[in-house]
Amino acid sequence: MKLLVCGGAGFIGSSFVRLRVNEHGDDVTVLDKLTYAGRRENLHDVIDQIRFVHGAIEDPVAVAGAAEGCEAIVNFAAETHVDRSISDPEGFIVTNMQGTHVLLEAARRQGMRYVQVSTDEVYGSIEEGSFTEQSPLQPSSPYSATKTGADLLVSSYFHTFGLEAVICRGSNNYGPYQYPEKLIPLMILNALAGDRLPVYGDGRNVRNWLHVEDFGHGIGHALAHGLPGEAYNCGGPDECENIEVVRRILGLSGRDESLIEYVTDRLGHDRRYSLASAKLQQLGWKARMGFAEGLERTVAWYRDNDWWWDPIRSGVYREYYERQYGRALKR
Repeated sequence: MKLLVCGGAGFIGSSFVRLRVNEHGDDVTVLDKLTYAGRRENLHDVIDQIRFVHGAIEDPVAVAGAAEGCEAIVNFAAETHVDRSISDPEGFIVTNMQGTHVLLEAARRQGMRYVQVSTDEVYGSIEEGSFTEQSPLQPSSPYSATKTGADLLVSSYFHTFGLEAVICRGSNNYGPYQYPEKLIPLMILNALAGDRLPVYGDGRNVRNWLHVEDFGHGIGHALAHGLPGEAYNCGGPDECENIEVVRRILGLSGRDESLIEYVTDRLGHDRRYSLASAKLQQLGWKARMGFAEGLERTVAWYRDNDWWWDPIRSGVYREYYERQYGRALKR
């Protein structure tokens, strides 16, 4: 299949590109504007097997050029970090909503299939049980609100224009190549360096953890088998409190819990996410990687690939981290 993968140089997008090239032999074009979290290094092992276009999804000219000849668009391109959406909501509105509109227009003009990659955060927090695709959308941050708006726009293009569009909502992803502002890579790299590990609030926020390769397979199932106009939840096999995740990382890194530092909680911090994935499982998808195995592999990857993360921690990210947590990194 000829695919346009938007945001394909990011964490989840690059994993999906790798999967489609290596396992499916797809003809892939990546459109990415290479922000701080989208990096060519994420595609280093497949860059010679794809077409790469440097551009933004909110740019109609860039999108039209990248989409020429493609059969489907898979959209990963988004601003994703909740903390950044609190300090600067405007960029999230432009990329997540305006950009989605530009892509939908391109798909409509060229008669392409469209997959919107979304998040469990559109549902808000849930104390017990799991969200289904019929659960109300109750976002609680500028990030999740803009993702919700994009999802609704995708649905409107199916209902109004008959666009062959589906939505795939994933739970918290982890794995190689994830930018270290997110919980798991942040804690791994701080543990490896002997830095303090900042934990929001009491650390008992619960997340439903999904390895990035499992999410890639789930998106592939939605692309190939999903019914137009439908949304599909893609949840991980295990849920775990943040503080327990941190303790496991310390153990795998050979560090003790004296490095844990509790910090002021994030504004509007959702307590628990959980997705029911029965609808996607009916299409033949099932998570393959348990959290214990996946976390051990992820810690090992970061330990063995300082070529990838050292420029991040020694560059602009260092300044962001110090502003966010009021503490300098050791390396």
